[in-house]
Amino acid sequence: MAPAQILTDLDIDFMGKRYIAAVLSAAVLVLFLGAMLFRGFEFGLDFTGGTVIELGYEEPVAIAEITGTLRDNGFPDAIVQYFGSRTDILIRLPPVAEGEDASARRSDQVVRILSEAAGSGVELRRVEFVGPQVGEQLREQGGLAVLFALIGILIYVAVRFEWRFALGAVAALVHDVIFTVGIFSIFHIEFDLTVLAAVLAVIGYSLNDTIVIFDRIRENFRKMRKGSVIEICNRSINQTLSRTIITSGTTLLVLLALYFLGGAAIEGFSLALIIGVLVGTYSTIYIATAMAVWLGVSKQDLLPTPAVKEGEVVDDRP
Repeated sequence: MAPAQILTDLDIDFMGKRYIAAVLSAAVLVLFLGAMLFRGFEFGLDFTGGTVIELGYEEPVAIAEITGTLRDNGFPDAIVQYFGSRTDILIRLPPVAEGEDASARRSDQVVRILSEAAGSGVELRRVEFVGPQVGEQLREQGGLAVLFALIGILIYVAVRFEWRFALGAVAALVHDVIFTVGIFSIFHIEFDLTVLAAVLAVIGYSLNDTIVIFDRIRENFRKMRKGSVIEICNRSINQTLSRTIITSGTTLLVLLALYFLGGAAIEGFSLALIIGVLVGTYSTIYIATAMAVWLGVSKQDLLPTPAVKEGEVVDDRP
């Protein structure tokens, strides 16, 4: 028997665990919301403004050595990290009030200080400047992008399915967004534009998974004359389980390769997507579908309305 057939023939009681899942999700979301409120985010240069300098050394160098050199020469707030190998260095400097000219002078000074300390040539590969006003605008526009995406999805699912499914889908997406960005807040992982792009991608991925299960539930509501709403939802989830595992598994393989081999430039992006794929699969079952059940969805809500001929009397008694 093929593995996909084995997964299709499973009869796991997913909805029977919905109350336990709801309590765990609520506890985790409260923790992450508290972290975002009191701990905040480690916003990247895209959102805070400042200067980023990429340098190339001829020999491997220690971050502590570079940080100490910069601190001793008037740059105590510089953030130093590897950008791939131990010879590729990324330095972030906070914004200055004097403007881009002052930032250019500071970057030249940093390169000169580190070149003298290294005793050999340090290659300047890239310098970027972002003003604090630009960073603030990007932060506001990014938040609005997420909000408008959720509103559009609410309208789409309500039209295609039913309002109970729409609320369940949006609740699952909000859950995924809070969970993903909450990880970045609680562990103080840098949050930049690439991470924001990943969050928007997570919304699309999770919605696709949700729509697949909702389609199967609607189909089974019309095909299965017997069975409760819980039984039909469980059957629908089990029938799509093989597709969910294969899709999520292959996606995770690519994302893990990007995370471990892609370098620091896309590390945050791939990490956000890894978190989003995992939590999105969970929320499709225990948030989106479970909320539709709690809101009282029934077969009648998704059955097509029978056509009525002119002059025909319809008996709508139960």
